[in-house]
Amino acid sequence: MLDNLSQRLAGVVKKLRGQARLTEDNIQEALREVRMALLEADVALPVVKDFIAKVRVKAVGEEVIGSLTPGQTLVGVVHRELTELMGGTHAGLDLAAQPPAVVLMAGLQGAGKTTTTGKLGKLLHERMKKRVLAVSTDVYRPAAIAQLQTVAGQAGIGFFQSSVDQQPVAIARAALDHARKHHFEVLLVDTAGRLAIDQAMMDEIRALHEALKPIETLFVVDAMLGQDAVNTARAFNDALPLTGVVLTKLDGDARGGAALSVRHVTGKPLKFAGIGEKLGGLEEFHPERMASRILGMGDILGLVEEARRGVDEEKARKFAQKLKTGKGFDLDDFREQIVQMRKMGGIGSLLEKLPAQFAQAAGQLQGGVEEKAIGRIEGIINSMTPLERAKPEILKASRKRRIAAGAGVTVQEVNRLLNQFEQTQKVMKQFSKGGMQKMMRGMKGMLPGMLR
Repeated sequence: MLDNLSQRLAGVVKKLRGQARLTEDNIQEALREVRMALLEADVALPVVKDFIAKVRVKAVGEEVIGSLTPGQTLVGVVHRELTELMGGTHAGLDLAAQPPAVVLMAGLQGAGKTTTTGKLGKLLHERMKKRVLAVSTDVYRPAAIAQLQTVAGQAGIGFFQSSVDQQPVAIARAALDHARKHHFEVLLVDTAGRLAIDQAMMDEIRALHEALKPIETLFVVDAMLGQDAVNTARAFNDALPLTGVVLTKLDGDARGGAALSVRHVTGKPLKFAGIGEKLGGLEEFHPERMASRILGMGDILGLVEEARRGVDEEKARKFAQKLKTGKGFDLDDFREQIVQMRKMGGIGSLLEKLPAQFAQAAGQLQGGVEEKAIGRIEGIINSMTPLERAKPEILKASRKRRIAAGAGVTVQEVNRLLNQFEQTQKVMKQFSKGGMQKMMRGMKGMLPGMLR
């Protein structure tokens, strides 16, 4: 996500090393590089011009204080302006209404509205403990209603049945009445889209807005659309009183300029970012954190929040005790760390939030830690008996052959896993003895999936 922009901005910082302060002369070339980086990231030209002008005014003459270099000082200015460009502060959903609070999902076909509706429902249900009902008013796209029904079931939220022979506004009114009678707190309304903006679509969604009077009207846009995302956002913003934007597939494009353009064009806050296809892949959009990630500073707060949501506190406490004593760490614990990592979005999601100084190590780890490899490790451990997981030293040739057959892998992969586990046990013992430097050297063994 926005990898190209991050790399180009890192190059700008390097060029400013050795300068005493930021001046009109040395910043001119740096800003030219920033401009090119933004344009290559598919940020809209008017947005780029406005952004560069603001950075120039605030950066020229900025004092280089303390241990900061001119490059670091410029990064500080760019960070502040990027944050402001994307909205300044986080804007959450406004659900302060007489229940049910209606959330209308708008956008083009293929933007990911239906999946996003499910993701949002899951987030509201699990994190905010809301009773959520979802309904589809898309009577045009084949299987659209069935898709939302499936997604709602996976998300653990309610679903209001509709059919293709009904009128969208009639469906919406019936769903709203059902939500009131059955005490749902939030009603999510998935609307029809088209491959391109047309008058019929805009008339229909305006009629739905008039009938439902939603407290939130979210514009769902595919981040990979680039410049087209801006044009689409402008059209929907002219037709509807939007309250926020959801960017989908933000992880699918290294450019991602839509994240920097849509807020500027619509004047509406970016409220969520969709990451991946899984229903847990919806993040609240924090401009300051996103600016930090773009500039290679990482998103440690986001990482902590992921950990809090994904980690079982009781299991974590028991693991910490084993870590402290250096005793009792077995293959069940090894498997549990894999499960916890998956709950936090997998290796890729975690590494993306780390600062850029870990980028080289992260790249090496991602090369070896693959989801399929993690799945194989879990399969191998699941094929063992409780006794074998507790006492892996009893695993001889015949047992290994049985485990390999049960997991659908080779005996060599079973042996690699056992070797990796032994390395991890050694690291645990070093940690319990306070050997932090030794532990850091052995960290490679702690990351399951590095089977190469």
